[in-house]
Amino acid sequence: MRIGFVGLGMMGKGMAANLQSAGFELTVHDINRAAAAPFLDKGAAWADSPKALAAECDVVFTSLPKPADVEAVAAGPNGLIEGLQPGGAVFDLSTNSVDTVRDLSTTFAQRNLYFLDAPVSGGPGGAASGKLAIWVGGDEQQFQRYQRVLAAMGDQARYIGPIGAGTIAKLVHNATSAVMTVALAEVMTMGIKAGVEPLDLWEAVRQGATGRRRTFDRLEKFLSGTYDPADFALALLHKDVSLAVGLGKDVGVPMRLANLTLEELTEAVNRGWEKRDSRVSGLLQIERAGIPPLDVDPAKIQAILDSDN
Repeated sequence: MRIGFVGLGMMGKGMAANLQSAGFELTVHDINRAAAAPFLDKGAAWADSPKALAAECDVVFTSLPKPADVEAVAAGPNGLIEGLQPGGAVFDLSTNSVDTVRDLSTTFAQRNLYFLDAPVSGGPGGAASGKLAIWVGGDEQQFQRYQRVLAAMGDQARYIGPIGAGTIAKLVHNATSAVMTVALAEVMTMGIKAGVEPLDLWEAVRQGATGRRRTFDRLEKFLSGTYDPADFALALLHKDVSLAVGLGKDVGVPMRLANLTLEELTEAVNRGWEKRDSRVSGLLQIERAGIPPLDVDPAKIQAILDSDN
């Protein structure tokens, strides 16, 4: 089985490395050829275009920043659709829009090809370690056919349902994450301004009923005020929540918190923070609350986290 991988960025490089470590033969492509060097050094083949890559592969995985990028790679000039043999499959690991993946699935089906949405969750660390959720929508037989390949990239690869189901699951997850980040910033600034030391407050509330579910463990960057380098860039979360809000509108579901969260993220983007960590929007609430910037020692935060193990 020859596997193609397009997009060797923060997420893609970890997943592709795990495929290579599992013994699969890879053909790779990226807009930046230098990103492919570590894989080529270990025996992967290079393709000059998505079309050329697809012509050599049974299945292709894509990990790209935006829906427009996926459309161009999958079905644009010299795209994957032009190179795949009948019966070939593409799994898109990106966070995409529901309309885009459904349209691409229809376009691919007209050529006896398969397009599945398979967004992932776990961040760059999970992509590198293999502790990664992969939510797949599309033809279930194709999921079963390539399940062992998916398992080499993520320990929680799951078939969700028809095309678009994986994307919906990812948008639900990431919109929830964004809303929680905004809510946590709001309540923590209230407690801090009311007079409780930030580290003491955090250590206390994380042992309450909600805290024991580790809701408050999300606050490590908020407490330390460190948002660079980004684990997950603000621009990407802004895109994900925009997609989730759009989906809610499409299906007639009110999403008040998600819309408020999108406004918060938009304000942070307009500050020029799009390349910073997605949780940087918490700085807006700190400003509104009129409290000094937080700078809790990251080592002290980690010590508390480690004490649970």
